Amino acid sequence: MTDSAMEKILGMDAEKGRWALIILGMIINLCLGSVYAWSVFVGPLTTYFTKDLGQAVTAGEILLPFSVFLAFFAIAMPFTGKYIEKYGPRNIVIVGGILTGLGWLLSSFAGSVMWLYIFYGVIAGMGVGIAYGVPVAVAARWFPDRRGLAVGLTLLGFGFSAVITANIAGYLIKASSVMNTFRVFGIAFIILIILLALPLRFPTAGWKPAGWVPPAPAPGQAATCEFKREEMWKTTSFYALWICYFIGCLAGLMAIGIAKPVGVDVGVEAGLATMLVGVFAVFNGFGRPVFGSLTDKLTPRNTAMVSFVLIALASLLIIVAPSVTVYILAFAILWGCLGGWLAIAPTATASYFGTCDYPRCYGVMFLAYGAGGIAGPQLAGFIKTSTGSYLGVFPYVLVLAVIGIVIAFTMLKPPQAPQKI
Repeated sequence: MTDSAMEKILGMDAEKGRWALIILGMIINLCLGSVYAWSVFVGPLTTYFTKDLGQAVTAGEILLPFSVFLAFFAIAMPFTGKYIEKYGPRNIVIVGGILTGLGWLLSSFAGSVMWLYIFYGVIAGMGVGIAYGVPVAVAARWFPDRRGLAVGLTLLGFGFSAVITANIAGYLIKASSVMNTFRVFGIAFIILIILLALPLRFPTAGWKPAGWVPPAPAPGQAATCEFKREEMWKTTSFYALWICYFIGCLAGLMAIGIAKPVGVDVGVEAGLATMLVGVFAVFNGFGRPVFGSLTDKLTPRNTAMVSFVLIALASLLIIVAPSVTVYILAFAILWGCLGGWLAIAPTATASYFGTCDYPRCYGVMFLAYGAGGIAGPQLAGFIKTSTGSYLGVFPYVLVLAVIGIVIAFTMLKPPQAPQKI
């Protein structure tokens, strides 16, 4: 084994310096997570295209770049995973950061909504998809002893981003214009992400924290670095985790999309409903390290079951007793569980399938996020159109949570080690 004392990060011993990599990853994700501030742009963009440019657009058309962004975000993940090993985490984050910033920057010149779909949705979405998994992979490699906590902390910035970037965007839009805000964000993201990416790297082969001994796998179960992506696909554990991740993301991303209108439906004043979205984002952020740490202590299976019990409880409360208090409690839980799944799934992927092919393995797993991001809002929109209220969506979420509990209990467990020839 490589002597841990020989590894240096930013001039510090690896034992201390690896925490700096967590902070860098957290800030990178803060930039990447600005997509969750899109609701701040909807009104100003609608006004810009209709009044300033004389184009007939609806708020629904202005929301579509958000969906396109999430789709390309998820699609880019599995296609870029293998290049992290080939070119290193630093270079991949720089490429992703440049594309992200370029997408925002080009959006400031969009002369129609269609160009926003391309500039913001496709280019910026792909940039985030390329960069997003890298700080997570770095954290998983440097923290084999506290993988869930490290991954959760790294992703904390993505969850908190809406609180910070939405306020900055709101200020800039009022101070100048919505298009200038795109320009400022784009330039800032390119500069910040490039600088933050420079120290990122994987530990040398064989490195481990001083005094840490990897736990021995149970008979027939996999050890670290066992599975290639093609081998992962052949396990029941992969499909169980993918479906559980999909259900968790569907419930959470649906909650993000309808948080304000549901609040208004149950009697929350519109201004307070807007403020509460920022409060829910805090729960989304803290859900990542909390559930990541729980995954380390309770196992992915048990932590997944805890998450689904909470989602079911939140849905049941809204179904039987819709009120302002219940709304605040339920949506805090749903946002927190979404953040939780963005820590449970990457931690479970590393725990079950190893870290050697982790970027490609988690890239496929992350497609569940994209699928949930499409299905959740679509389900909510269908129920709203059919019943006239978003509240009708929660019986469906309750049923899905129960299905998640059953799948986690019966199928979510470490896979058997693949046969090596």
